Amino acid sequence: MASPNIEAIRASYAGFRDRDIEGILSGMHPDVEWVHPEGMAKYGLGGTKLGHAGIKEFLAHVPTVLGGMRLEPKEFIEQGGRIVVFGTREVTSRRGTTVTLDFVHSWTMRDGKAARMEDIFDTVAFHELIES
Repeated sequence: MASPNIEAIRASYAGFRDRDIEGILSGMHPDVEWVHPEGMAKYGLGGTKLGHAGIKEFLAHVPTVLGGMRLEPKEFIEQGGRIVVFGTREVTSRRGTTVTLDFVHSWTMRDGKAARMEDIFDTVAFHELIES
């Protein structure tokens, strides 16, 4: 059986799968930091978003840049208050091109919720897809 922290993160991934914003937020601390590479700022997808409102704003913006995305978390590693998730995401451009890209998510937990999520991925491949 997975730890309560991993179960909280799995619930958030289930929210992504089901396109359920409240499901995504269920594993997030109210003042969560949602961090994406600065290299994605050109598309409004870079930087740090704060709190549930920041995540909602970010997620509302994604469809203006991408045609779709599915996350597949594959491996969860927990050490203390940190969970690192290795996975893939199937990303579709607005023009219909789909590629599978690797990701690493680093989750910092506090009080059984994610206080910080850092999304680590190949921004060059992401740029190429968006612009395809």
